[in-house]
Amino acid sequence: MNLNSWRCIIIKKIKTLTPGVLLSAGVAVVSILLSSLIPGDIIGATVMALLVGMALHPLLNRYSQFNEGVNFAGKMILRAGIVLMGVNLNFSEVLNVGKYAIFVMLFTMGTAFGVGNLVGRIFGVNWKLANLLSVSTAICGGSAVATVGPVIKAKDEDIAYAISSTFIFDVLTVVAFPWIGSALGMHDTGFGLWVGTAVNDTSSVVAAGYAFSELAGNTAVIVKLTRTLFIIPIVLIFSFISERLEAKSEGDSERRPINLRKIFPYFIVLFLVVVALRSTGIIPGNIVPVLSKTSKFCMIVALSAIGLKTSYGDIKNIGPKPMILGLLVDTLVVVVSLGVQIATGRF
Repeated sequence: MNLNSWRCIIIKKIKTLTPGVLLSAGVAVVSILLSSLIPGDIIGATVMALLVGMALHPLLNRYSQFNEGVNFAGKMILRAGIVLMGVNLNFSEVLNVGKYAIFVMLFTMGTAFGVGNLVGRIFGVNWKLANLLSVSTAICGGSAVATVGPVIKAKDEDIAYAISSTFIFDVLTVVAFPWIGSALGMHDTGFGLWVGTAVNDTSSVVAAGYAFSELAGNTAVIVKLTRTLFIIPIVLIFSFISERLEAKSEGDSERRPINLRKIFPYFIVLFLVVVALRSTGIIPGNIVPVLSKTSKFCMIVALSAIGLKTSYGDIKNIGPKPMILGLLVDTLVVVVSLGVQIATGRF
């Protein structure tokens, strides 16, 4: 195939993708503006993008020319956002503040996945949605849901449902946590550790942490970013589980070696590369804010695309039990995080 043929294929592909990508980006911009009009960052831009996208879902059904670009935004632009998210992390900061935080996280993550799967079975919630609710609580809210969802081939409505459940709980924590921390007489670092390990979305961690004090906010953000690193083993584990379950559903009962090349999420390697470049100073500090904002925008565009592919009817049909499950897991993680601190004398 000659150069002209390749050029024609690329131009055709770009023309096919452009309408859907532009629509997703447009929804993202509108969502950012709408979110900024609501005081206190109660509804973050990522959740707003999901809601606005779902409102425009009928548009996607009516005009098929948007489909391919929206699918691209929900997958490839999402991965770009995850990779660039690594620019917010610095290994030295994680090691300094995260040493004890990791100890607390082992308990909170065990609670999230243990209770999520156990109660999920009792409620009859499918394993994919149950684990999306768990990973949202255990790792980093909507970003974790958006990352793990495609890995386990979850339905768009399950991804949207899990993010919506996270949003409802986060609104409550932003209001309640500073008040509870003051009532309990918590010190700044203890409160920051509690918020960083128990609150889901990054914007909610920032809002709750800095509402208590600057030191609490700084601690909460670093602890929260430490949690983000756990997305790496979680994605690998769920890639393995998904591959096994898929083989079983296809009637392949023979235990064959896992094809790592098939299931390995290579974008996670790029995420680690970005973290390493940031930690060593190869990525200079003055461009970190730009890359961080680019990462955030990519995530908002991706969630706009997921919203565009999901109808409110799909969400409604899932029923109330997964929402109850999500709120139960969130509440228990809050209690466990605080309990570990009390038990170890770090309250």
